[in-house]
Amino acid sequence: MYTEWNQDVYCLIGNPVSKSLSPIIHNNYYKIIRKNNIYLTFNIEEKDLDNVVKNFKALNIKGFNVTLPHKINIINYLDSISKEARILGAVNTVNNEKGKLVGYNTDGIGFIKSLELENIDIKGKTILILGAGGAANAISTSLAMEGTKKIIIGNRTLSKGKKLAIKLKNKFPKVLVEYDNLQLKKIEKGRINMIINCTSVGMYPNVNITPISLDGFSYNLIVYDIIYKPIKTKLLELAETRGYYTINGLSMLINQALFSQEIWLGKKDNNYAYNYNKIKRILETYVE
Repeated sequence: MYTEWNQDVYCLIGNPVSKSLSPIIHNNYYKIIRKNNIYLTFNIEEKDLDNVVKNFKALNIKGFNVTLPHKINIINYLDSISKEARILGAVNTVNNEKGKLVGYNTDGIGFIKSLELENIDIKGKTILILGAGGAANAISTSLAMEGTKKIIIGNRTLSKGKKLAIKLKNKFPKVLVEYDNLQLKKIEKGRINMIINCTSVGMYPNVNITPISLDGFSYNLIVYDIIYKPIKTKLLELAETRGYYTINGLSMLINQALFSQEIWLGKKDNNYAYNYNKIKRILETYVE
């Protein structure tokens, strides 16, 4: 039974959104915290963004998440954005603050929180990022902000990897940055502490491929794949056979959602760890 009966509406916009797990996360979260809110999804074309935002204001939608391909273009239709969203150049969470739509980005802090929950300290570490798209940008930027010693961008298209590497160098001159293609012939693999796969390689339905070979890495490597379907990618399976510590993408997904909730509800979640674990158990039944 709910303790409050007013129903605030939150939602996700993107294209496509039909297979998103966000409604499962957020609607179960409202049940857990006993809020009579609802979270919906809307498949939105880019040409309709302006009208959608205007209608959300008129309807007093309290907040919404933004997923591909609108994370960058949505900025043009907001009243303001947070410092972190400005640094990342993308928005995934919008809050209705007394009629003003303010954009935030919880992807990076969601990733960092997932490391914290695993008791992983990245300060002074060397981290290999696979990919150079939006997720790689958010994660590498957040790692640099948190004190990572060295970031290596490995990407299939060398020019895109170079572009992200230069961006990181310019914003964080104290962080060492390198880049290479996915063969990693120029990289000293043995000094890498963690690999983070930010590509779509290994995602359902192409589950039998990996973005890179794991030959040549150190024995105490951590392998993090932000893919969550399948819950154990081929990359993670291979990493486990070598005895590496592995993390799948569910943690980041849940954490970025919970940070969105803190923004929308205007307060920290004092039962964060409990709520996180409860939602994680629910989600695992959907992605097995």
